[in-house]
Amino acid sequence: MLDIADELRRWYAAGRPFAVATVVATGGSAPRQPGAALAVDAEGRAIGSVSGGCVEGAVYELCREALESGTPVLETFGYSDEDAFAVGLTCGGVIDIFVQRVDPAAMPEFGAALDAAGEGEPVAVARVVKGPGGLLGSALVVPSGEKDGQGGFGDAELDATVRAEAAAMLDGGRTGTIEVGADGSRCGEPLTLLVECRVPAPRMLVFGAIDFAAAVVRIGTFLGYRVTVCDARPVFATAARFPQADEVVVDWPHRYLDSQTLDARSVLCVLTHDAKFDIPLLERALRLPVAYVGAMGSRRTHLDRLERLRDVGLTELELNRLRSPIGLDLGARTPEETALSIAAEIVAHRRGGSGAPLTGAHTPIHHDTGRGRTRVGSAA
Repeated sequence: MLDIADELRRWYAAGRPFAVATVVATGGSAPRQPGAALAVDAEGRAIGSVSGGCVEGAVYELCREALESGTPVLETFGYSDEDAFAVGLTCGGVIDIFVQRVDPAAMPEFGAALDAAGEGEPVAVARVVKGPGGLLGSALVVPSGEKDGQGGFGDAELDATVRAEAAAMLDGGRTGTIEVGADGSRCGEPLTLLVECRVPAPRMLVFGAIDFAAAVVRIGTFLGYRVTVCDARPVFATAARFPQADEVVVDWPHRYLDSQTLDARSVLCVLTHDAKFDIPLLERALRLPVAYVGAMGSRRTHLDRLERLRDVGLTELELNRLRSPIGLDLGARTPEETALSIAAEIVAHRRGGSGAPLTGAHTPIHHDTGRGRTRVGSAA
């Protein structure tokens, strides 16, 4: 639901009831991940997607039914070998989808969650998707920091348990399901809750205001990163040259990096291939807990760079984190092709992919689509 927060905020602000279908869990080659949503209002207008097209029609009808009846439903869609025209996923995956009616007048907690997500603030929403009928669809909103949440399940212990679990998932920016006892204990009749988390976009820092950087900025923005371009040369580091960047900074790269607080989702692309910029920057970058550090340059430049970094004290373990020459071997020539090879390496590194062709391979297409659930008190 939070992935379409901007559009839903407008519906909510107008007081328009709607039904929202949300992916709860997936298996196999499911096209969308938990948290993906499709919403339908009383006039039949739809926004979002839960499957990329495979089951959208059936889910749309479930939303229309939920709008009329007000009854939440958890539905599973899979693949049917017996009937090729059955509603299901042609990719062979399985998805669980929860559908419920949302009435702005009666559900202020949803409005609070949508507002937080729309303003770019970290927020989690925990909804009961399986359990006693009276609790289905009820929600607890968990904001970050010291802010008070909204909603709840009518039981203080259950609220406290879910709040703690959701806060932990929010810290990691994870969306998925948890199972708890209906009274908040570690046993008893189980409830399954979908915890949707929305966190600010991850950061991509591009060092070196060159023509290749402009293409990297475009593809980084396309992938959902908040992109910063940094270069010490004011004649090159201009907003006019990088209109799609979220910010353009004129500063020495290492000095700018020292001023930033980055997290484990951040990626750094060093495109300067100039030792006076690269060495002090990489000396710092390779010691930060970021997701990816890549540096442009020839293989000769890479070997020289490694020796210089050893001279300033980096260990072999730290040097092994450096992706250089940056990108996957696509035979890229143009800035756009090079940006594609860099983006492909970032995605492969993030998702655990090999970068090898899928043709003839016997490995999973998706590397993180398990249907496992976390049960409070169990080894997850």
